Amino acid sequence: FVTFLTFSAENVTSHCHGHVVAVRKMLSPLCDWSLLPQEILLHIFQYLPLLDRAYASQVCRGWNEAFHMPELWRCFEFELNQPASSYLKATHPDLIKQIIKRHSNHLQYVSFKVDSSTESAEAACDILSQLVNCSLKTLGLISTARPSFMEVPKSHFISALTVVFVNSKSLSSLKIDDTPVDDPSLKVLVANNSDTLKLLKMSSCPHVSPAGILCVADQCHGLRELALNYHLLSDELLLALSSEKHVHLEHLRIDVVSENPGQHFHTIKKSSWDAMVRHSPKFNLVMYFYLYENEFGPFFNDEIPITHLYFGRSVSKEVLGRVGLHCPRLVELVVCANGLRPLDEELIRIAKHCTQLSAIGLGECEVSCSAFVEFVKMCGRRLSQLSIMEEVLIPDHKYSLDEIHWEVSKHLGRVWFPDMMPTW
Repeated sequence: FVTFLTFSAENVTSHCHGHVVAVRKMLSPLCDWSLLPQEILLHIFQYLPLLDRAYASQVCRGWNEAFHMPELWRCFEFELNQPASSYLKATHPDLIKQIIKRHSNHLQYVSFKVDSSTESAEAACDILSQLVNCSLKTLGLISTARPSFMEVPKSHFISALTVVFVNSKSLSSLKIDDTPVDDPSLKVLVANNSDTLKLLKMSSCPHVSPAGILCVADQCHGLRELALNYHLLSDELLLALSSEKHVHLEHLRIDVVSENPGQHFHTIKKSSWDAMVRHSPKFNLVMYFYLYENEFGPFFNDEIPITHLYFGRSVSKEVLGRVGLHCPRLVELVVCANGLRPLDEELIRIAKHCTQLSAIGLGECEVSCSAFVEFVKMCGRRLSQLSIMEEVLIPDHKYSLDEIHWEVSKHLGRVWFPDMMPTW
């Protein structure tokens, strides 16, 4: 019976607005659709796209009532795009007005996806400022391209965000990357949601200081996931996250980004990292590096508990050699570029010392086939992901490109081939 109803509902919603009446007449001999139980309607509507639900709401009074059931509006993504500059779909303005008027107090899990235009970001702020009757549990501000929120007047953005922080007393997840959030607004967040906040992602927020993020860590003892830029990382922050009253951290992501060549970066003490590992021995430390080669001086000189390491720019042999010596917890390594000097010794060192390594990706690098086979042999079947461009592998006296996949496959226990560059 439920399967039949689901099929029928999908048939109804697949027609455009002008065919709703005809479809209703066609189905009316089968059953009295106005008597369809609300719980079944709710179950069906949860599987339908928003536009189809809107069409279905016009079939009869009962379906229209189901369309407005609070359960269907707890999770919503506002898509705000300018037709002239974006090919992405946008939430219709009339629907936004209806949501604010009838369902703002039902919203719990909300995200805003905006394009690069200032108009879309300002529209998101306008909606946020009207959510005075809702108590959100999650909020995400997603820019599909920069600059978006960073171009909005700071006072407008902060005012809108503060409305949510003040009215949402149980906010558990907040994603506000690339926004002009500042220290005072974080204090409002903490004052109203310190007992519930578990996830905070705020990379590329230039108006936040180390003291601002430290305030969050000091008072939000349930925080389990945190993402921020390296300039906000401090010894004090790590010690706050390692205090006895703080829960075990599960995920810490740090973006190390150079805005100008030759930028100076501070050093984090080994003792601070050690305190973090003692308190949260299973936490993942994910670090993305977008530095120039001469800026790696402060990094990888002492042991650091990185588990996932990504180099988005060229990195030297020396730095990769230090990674092999000082990153014993490393699980995943991605090197986008290195240069023309083979990484044979560095890979062997990583395989020897990084005994938990299970995934590696190499882009514009060079490795001799013999060294690569030895690396795979040392790591064995724990290498669940091995993404190596064919251009990386340099044939030598022992292996050719035609032979290497057989040897690597033997040590991995599965068929493996190097990645190929598309010819188109």
